[in-house]
Amino acid sequence: MGSAVTSTGLERLFNECFGSRFNTQLQGGSAEPFYSAATAAQPAYLYYREDFVRSALHEIAHWCVAGEQRRQKDDFGYWYHPEGRNAQQQAAFLQVEVLPQSFELIFCAAAGLPFRVSLDNLSGASGDIWTFELQVLGLAHTFPRAGHDGRALDWRNCLMHHYRQATDWQADWIDQVFTSSSGLTQLRPSRLAM
Repeated sequence: MGSAVTSTGLERLFNECFGSRFNTQLQGGSAEPFYSAATAAQPAYLYYREDFVRSALHEIAHWCVAGEQRRQKDDFGYWYHPEGRNAQQQAAFLQVEVLPQSFELIFCAAAGLPFRVSLDNLSGASGDIWTFELQVLGLAHTFPRAGHDGRALDWRNCLMHHYRQATDWQADWIDQVFTSSSGLTQLRPSRLAM
């Protein structure tokens, strides 16, 4: 394995990989994650919480999901109900989180970091964690065969080369870093059919 994964290391890699191509900078130290769209005077900033590596990877995943028009809007123009969501709000939250968290899982696997899904709702309804984990894991296993390319693939490769010092992707890395809260790992994730 390569060097240890740090927030400053991720910032440097992201800014080298995407800074000039997409006029976007990754920046930690924020109390809350936020995407600030570019203006005529400054680049876009992708802010993540404090110095949390997983927060950085999660926000990068959202950035990779957002299309060109979404990247022209603060926070990609998305709604967000804060922590404490009711069951209906949590179900909607989990539905839109499947793709970003599957990308985050890919990024964790590429960097050799442990991954656990985030329900982000400590004082509210948790939702169907087993189904959510199944969806995230299943989608991650289809990457890039499902047509995911561009920024997510570039970022995966950048992480893989830097942290794993590898040039070939190993699909079993996903299963190695995935930790289940619902007992899903008992099902041999690599055999899941989605």
